[in-house]
Amino acid sequence: MKARQLHPWDVTPAEAREIQSKLRGLVECRDRLPRPLRIVAGADVALEISEPGGWRTGRGRAFAGVVAYRFPRMEEIERVSAALPLRFPYVPGLLSFREIPALLAAFGKLRHAPDLIFCDGHGYAHPRRLGIASHLGLLLDRPTIGVAKSVLVGAYREPGLGAGKSSPLVDEKTGEVIGAALRTRRAVRPVFISTGHRISLQHAIELTRAVSDGYRIPRPTRDADRWVALARRAATSEPAGRMTVAVFS
Repeated sequence: MKARQLHPWDVTPAEAREIQSKLRGLVECRDRLPRPLRIVAGADVALEISEPGGWRTGRGRAFAGVVAYRFPRMEEIERVSAALPLRFPYVPGLLSFREIPALLAAFGKLRHAPDLIFCDGHGYAHPRRLGIASHLGLLLDRPTIGVAKSVLVGAYREPGLGAGKSSPLVDEKTGEVIGAALRTRRAVRPVFISTGHRISLQHAIELTRAVSDGYRIPRPTRDADRWVALARRAATSEPAGRMTVAVFS
């Protein structure tokens, strides 16, 4: 998969915020999905910090993992990973500038281009409405869904206790619905779903339900999280940027 060159990556935090504000106008919050969906993927990133304080200064490596499946059976067909040096410091709200370069390196080796990507992180539910899921969707020109473990911005009422129950995530300042709290397993804490790109919130909720399999974290991002942890351990003695690829035919 090839990524679009929408902006430079060697930027300051102030420049990154400006880029987010400009790109938000390109995000599509309506359904523009291939029909039928044939391939979906989950994506996640893990960090290796090389020295004390490296978490904030940007010293270390980012390990990205992607797992692809045939939908709706959720049969795994491929997984890839990539490791790149961190180039951007830790700044709240600017996660994508820290993690997306490694994700793009991983997606660049993916043989099965996904119709939809589930991202570990927020999409529209972001202070500037451009979380990592939306940013990645724009760069890859693919529909994306943000699946986050905690709230970045907004407030919600607890959804019903049953699996599949949801409630709106609302920006308290504007009253805008920016996402949803979704209970993926009975009586466990919800996850937070938001539009990434080219998908409506309601459809994002429905598809997240479809790929949930009895655990709190939906399968695509859960598998990607486990895979990237394994890839990080396996790659600690490999040169940065080397890819790990597995294809299941």
